[in-house]
Amino acid sequence: MQPPRKIKPSSLADYLEVLTKVVFQSGMSWRVIETKWSGFREAFDGFDPATVASFGPGDIDRLAEDARIVRNRRKIEATIHNAETILALDREHEGFGGYLRSRDSFADLVADLRRNFRFLGDSGAYFFLYVVGELVPSHEEWEASRRQKASA
Repeated sequence: MQPPRKIKPSSLADYLEVLTKVVFQSGMSWRVIETKWSGFREAFDGFDPATVASFGPGDIDRLAEDARIVRNRRKIEATIHNAETILALDREHEGFGGYLRSRDSFADLVADLRRNFRFLGDSGAYFFLYVVGELVPSHEEWEASRRQKASA
């Protein structure tokens, strides 16, 4: 299996797009999400965090009926929350990339990501950080660490 393609984020929308893909892929076939991804981009206005963060109940209802995307209301709400969180962390750390580099270790960053963002687990955090070009342990090291935690 090929590793996911890395990107060099040029805007907050790039971070929100990758994060949203992680959220919607959780528990789903990745092929389904990839097939619908252009519809996601349209439905979520290019993943502009300010626009997505401003979505209200009517927008949630509209998206929950939009056949271009996976119509999971909780994940739609999580995407709106995650857009708000990206904006807040961007302001707080003078850039979202600064936030991603503000923790002492990979494990601390993953724990913080899980606290701040909805529908984001360890695997999703690893995928997100890898794709946006942040330093992550090798997949083998990461898996070994996860196995070690699980057996402790």
